[in-house]
Amino acid sequence: MIDTPTVINVPAMGLVLLVGISGSGKSTFARTHFRPTEVISSDFCRGLVSDDEADQSATADAFDVLHYIVGTRLRRGLLTVVDATSVQPAARASLIKLAREHDVLVDAIVLDVGEAVAIARNQGRPDRTFGDRVITRQQRDLDRSLRRIRKEGFRRVHVLHSAAEVDAATVVRERPWNDRRDLAGPFDIIGDVHGCAGELRTLLAELGWQLVLDDQGRAVDAYHPDGRMGLFVGDLVDRGPDTPGVLRLVMGMIKAGHALCVCGNHEAKLIRALRGAKVQVRHGLAESLAQLEAEPEEFRADVLAFLDGLIAHYVLDEGRLVVAHAGLKEAYHGRASGRVRSFALYGDTTGETDEYGLPVRYPWARDYRGSAMVVYGHTPTPEPEWINNTICLDTGVVFGGSLTALRYPERELVSVPAEQQWYEPTRPLIKVAEREPAALRIDDVKGTRWLESEHAGKIKIGEEHAAAALEVMSRFAVDPRWLIYLPPTMAPAATSKLDGYLEHPETAFDEFAAAGVTEVVCEEKHMGSRAIAVIARDADAAERRFGVTDGSTGVVYTRTGRPFFAEVGELVERIRTAVLPLFDELETDWLVLDGELLPWSAKALPLIQDQYAAVGAAAGASLPAVAAGLAAATARGLEVAALIDRTARRRANAEAYRRAYRSFVRPTSGLTGVTYAPFQILAAEGKALGVTESHRWHLEQLGRVAGELITPTRHRFVELGSAEQRAEATQWWLDLTEAGGEGMVIKPVIAKRGAQPGLKVRGREYLRIIYGPDYTDALDLLRNRGLGRKRSLASREHGLGLDALIRFVAGEPLWRVHQLVFAVLALESEPVDPRL
Repeated sequence: MIDTPTVINVPAMGLVLLVGISGSGKSTFARTHFRPTEVISSDFCRGLVSDDEADQSATADAFDVLHYIVGTRLRRGLLTVVDATSVQPAARASLIKLAREHDVLVDAIVLDVGEAVAIARNQGRPDRTFGDRVITRQQRDLDRSLRRIRKEGFRRVHVLHSAAEVDAATVVRERPWNDRRDLAGPFDIIGDVHGCAGELRTLLAELGWQLVLDDQGRAVDAYHPDGRMGLFVGDLVDRGPDTPGVLRLVMGMIKAGHALCVCGNHEAKLIRALRGAKVQVRHGLAESLAQLEAEPEEFRADVLAFLDGLIAHYVLDEGRLVVAHAGLKEAYHGRASGRVRSFALYGDTTGETDEYGLPVRYPWARDYRGSAMVVYGHTPTPEPEWINNTICLDTGVVFGGSLTALRYPERELVSVPAEQQWYEPTRPLIKVAEREPAALRIDDVKGTRWLESEHAGKIKIGEEHAAAALEVMSRFAVDPRWLIYLPPTMAPAATSKLDGYLEHPETAFDEFAAAGVTEVVCEEKHMGSRAIAVIARDADAAERRFGVTDGSTGVVYTRTGRPFFAEVGELVERIRTAVLPLFDELETDWLVLDGELLPWSAKALPLIQDQYAAVGAAAGASLPAVAAGLAAATARGLEVAALIDRTARRRANAEAYRRAYRSFVRPTSGLTGVTYAPFQILAAEGKALGVTESHRWHLEQLGRVAGELITPTRHRFVELGSAEQRAEATQWWLDLTEAGGEGMVIKPVIAKRGAQPGLKVRGREYLRIIYGPDYTDALDLLRNRGLGRKRSLASREHGLGLDALIRFVAGEPLWRVHQLVFAVLALESEPVDPRL
């Protein structure tokens, strides 16, 4: 009888080997304590490759499969349990090696129930045809293993010495020490302090922290009134004037639960020195040792215990934030191994040294593609710089630079200058070379991929659609540094049942009302070409924010990212002049505008000539001849009255068709006759305005933009609960369309999740261009058109566009923005009726 059940702690992310002879109960133990998907059985894999779990001739192939599955699960960070005998060292060694390759912990659970128990169990199982001698041999191998298994590389070996112990055991999953996903902050993350206690106190005060002093006036703790938590990136010690003062303060903050700290390379070396190991007393270690020598023995003991307890990195805020002294590539986040710790403390070195005798570090951040923000220090730079969602906060305070903190999640930087230069640097502080903003890797966008977007949800981009987008972007697009947004397609209103109408405002009003929208704006739908204008105040602003160094101050591009004209400098300059007041009002030196370039013929003249005018010309030439022939037939006494009526209708339809497309054509020469109708300010410095502001705000702001180039967007607001306002808006739509306008776009004044971002309601005559001259004769058929795919496309593309703006405004790397921009264009390759 077991008085105290054995508690077995296993890593929540890692590998567990169940070790035991056949009949020891490994499979039953696995079913009891682990999920079915977590357990990989050698018998199961043998069955996969041979259809017979007892076929020993398939063992080699079975273990190839087992190793592949285990490796894949470990790569994905999943707890994996191997159910195999594993009584021989070689079998265990291959799995331990696999765990090390994936930088995870590995435990062994040994079920040593005894040979007699196992033999009795196997005799009762008809599928176990091997003899007792196999059990005897396995027990002998297990007995030998138990003498040395703890030296094979396992984190822990748990041995259950009887069937009763096995039955009574419980399994507890241990979260890794570096897993603090439960902590979401807000954090104040502080760069390398290096013994500069005065600057640390000043920075904390600047950040709003309150210092706690002891009776000797020394800072022994600090807390923030707003509950913020401190995070130190390591290298608290060495070089500076007061390493004990820094340690006393940080140790107190951590003990009180006000802060966390990761280990730096200087802490690692100081630990060895305090333990009496032989180390080279260089790079500021002598200063730390001398300062600590003047402290009481008890304090030195506390320091050693504190430093020894520091871990190499933390994963925080549900995996959105990673803090490590020298940074950490994505594959190592949350992992635990010697090489992960080495990377976190020392970085990734090339094996070379520079002219100062210091190691040359591989610029891992330039290739970083992880979604987690990585904050680190280690390599001093004059100022912190964002590189691919990573930032180094070591700004060389001990060398006379500054001490810097990052407010998370606000992404705000706060620095205080050094009181003086405390230590002469071995080499000058060098500005980190930023990754070229346009350096998008093909792996960032090619192939089938799933994108997580806050406003669009989880979206699959198929390989063939990604290839189509890549073809357009690589061959035809504007300079990608300007390409931060693509507009979405727009869904039409639900099909109207009113006589003579395919689309009508009432269906849009009803749909938005049903979705809980109370007020909409009806905007005139300009019949032009969708145009995104990215405009900088001047060339300096263009270089600072977009990395463009050719002197240009902006670009205007189409829905597919193509330039409107070969030379857009004059167009950009005229738009820039028109919107100058907005730069000051919005406190920005760049803007992104959404609008229409008019007339339609300025961009689409070849389409009009080759497609629409050709149909009109053919109808104009053929239908009169048909009418003349029918008149002649009537004169000869033939009964063709029905054909005459039909031909007359077709002639009238053809003439209406010609009037419809001609109303969107006007002569232009260069920019003469060209106008731009902006209806939304998408983004400005620090503001994703397309996300945060209502359409009322956008139209009010743009209403103050004037100039020969600018065409205002006429609009009216409608309270959906007012029948009178709905009727007035409908009449306005009728007037617009009867005067040759395309129609209007109806949008919720304030965006509402679950509702379409906008619905277009096109006029009867404009739809004649889209569906053909005689479309009114086929309304019953057209009313069966399917809108579901178009609506889904419109919602997804809209969400992707919003998130692309958010990423750019937040300063995320351009490849992250481009993933969403490319996705919008890729979705356009999905098969959807282009007439919708």
